[in-house]
Amino acid sequence: MTVYLVAQIRINDRAEYGEYEAGFMPVFEKYQGTMLAVDENPEPFEGHWNATRTVLISFPDSEAAKAWATSDEYQAIARHRHAAADTDAVFVRGLDEMTAP
Repeated sequence: MTVYLVAQIRINDRAEYGEYEAGFMPVFEKYQGTMLAVDENPEPFEGHWNATRTVLISFPDSEAAKAWATSDEYQAIARHRHAAADTDAVFVRGLDEMTAP
């Protein structure tokens, strides 16, 4: 079952965040991730959206998502994001494909 990561990121230090971005894709691609959207100016539909960047990515399953998030390679670059931004992120399970009767 596909798993999505939705992240709201409030960047406080663009230079430090750039260090995170520089190492992100090579690590991300090793874990079968697919970048679906990155938006620094999303259009709020309801409520308040305080993020300076919104990210939507997918993984083929929960195991791949968690392997990426907890990998030593990702943690090595994530320290730059932690230093540069405040992040709220969730994993969301996709719907099972439904077949017609």
